[in-house]
Amino acid sequence: MKKTWILVLVLAGVLSQTAAAQDAKTVISNASKAMGIEGLNSIHYYGVAQNGNLGQNNNANQPWPMGAANDYVRAIDFAQPASRATWVTFAVPVTGGPAAQGAGQQNITPQNTAWAQQLEIWITPWGFLKGAAANNATVRAQTVDGKRYQVATFNSPVRSPGGQPYRVVGYINNQNLVEKVQTWLENPIFGDMLVEAEYTQYRDGANGLKFPAQMVQKRGGWPTFSAYILGAHANPANLQQLLTPPAPGPRGVGGAGGAPAQQAQTPASEKLADGVFRINGAYNSLAIEFADHIVLFEPGPQNEARAQAVIAETRRVIPNKPIRYGVISHHHFDHTSGLPGAVAEGITLVTPAVNRAFLMNALSAPRTLAPDSLSRSGKKPVIEGFAGDKRVFQDATRTLEVHVIKGLPHADGLVIGYLPKEKILVYADMFNLPPANNPVPNPPVVGTIVFMENLERLKLDIDRIMSIHSLNPDRLTSVADIRASLGRN
Repeated sequence: MKKTWILVLVLAGVLSQTAAAQDAKTVISNASKAMGIEGLNSIHYYGVAQNGNLGQNNNANQPWPMGAANDYVRAIDFAQPASRATWVTFAVPVTGGPAAQGAGQQNITPQNTAWAQQLEIWITPWGFLKGAAANNATVRAQTVDGKRYQVATFNSPVRSPGGQPYRVVGYINNQNLVEKVQTWLENPIFGDMLVEAEYTQYRDGANGLKFPAQMVQKRGGWPTFSAYILGAHANPANLQQLLTPPAPGPRGVGGAGGAPAQQAQTPASEKLADGVFRINGAYNSLAIEFADHIVLFEPGPQNEARAQAVIAETRRVIPNKPIRYGVISHHHFDHTSGLPGAVAEGITLVTPAVNRAFLMNALSAPRTLAPDSLSRSGKKPVIEGFAGDKRVFQDATRTLEVHVIKGLPHADGLVIGYLPKEKILVYADMFNLPPANNPVPNPPVVGTIVFMENLERLKLDIDRIMSIHSLNPDRLTSVADIRASLGRN
């Protein structure tokens, strides 16, 4: 009898797995028929859109800033797979002045095998169904906010740096339309970052094709892309033309001329005063020695490797003392993407209270797709979110004042560091030396005006000013330089 029951259970398991597989195929097939993609190999669609700037919001708790992407046109070849999108921008420069027109593009070729590129094809509603059909999707029923969905899941053939395949999940409604697709992508701040695309207001195109009039993609919880689609065509005859970027022009005539990108530097240090060192690089940091510890201003710029190099150089020039605190200039990702490396070293992060919850949640998230020093360390972030406009580090040897800049559009919670004894100030993202042929920008740079107003408000006695971003030519600057750039001699 026991053997009989075992056989029955095994058969039941096999039958249930077979039924589930059949159900998955049926669900995917029904959705493919409803959306008119059974014979779809490629697609062309167009409309008006917006692109969001991940990690560059003015407040850590608000959505990413969105910029216009007018005349948005995209073509996808699911067989290669390949994609090309183009759009027109019209935006005010960050330094101020009249809005200027520009062009944007996104090109994904079969050689772009990284999931960061490929996901843009497979999270479209049509790409998801094709991926689900080709990759043995599973399906389960789920109710979300009172609405019933068939939720299909498949694993991408692309594998993450951690070795596991990327997961793709699609929500199919009772009309057999794909409403939402989710996947996850490694990110230095968010860890396993959710990428979520929502598709609504479906319309009928030619030959039975259905397309969503509204598309919204979110990363880090807020939109990074939104579009209103005006029309779509299946299997466009001019697909190759749509996918081919124009040939680059000669340098200086609409080409890609200009100065080469700055190369990463091996960190080296510059002694600014006893126990005070600038850690040099494309993004600089300031190491400050106290009696029994070190405070590092800007502990995690750029990426994890840069943060580790900054920490190593700090320990070399100030040996035998722990780096106890890391002061973050502001939350923007080019200044914080190396923070996992700082947290892994047990450094307490210091920032105004406005940034604490965001950074705490992000740095506490799982990091399985691309294990880093933080996930390997097993440590949890320790973040001091100070209230008010000032935080002072002080002992018998030294004082460091951290002041919150007020009235800056660039970022809430941006701080400067000031050493009153040494008369040294460190800052980020408010002032760049103007070119020699235009010593007084017109209109004036908003960040520079705000910087000067705050220095006057705080009445700081400053001899030298260090920028986190290396100036050109690289040097420390002064209050006189800032005044001169505003025409205030």
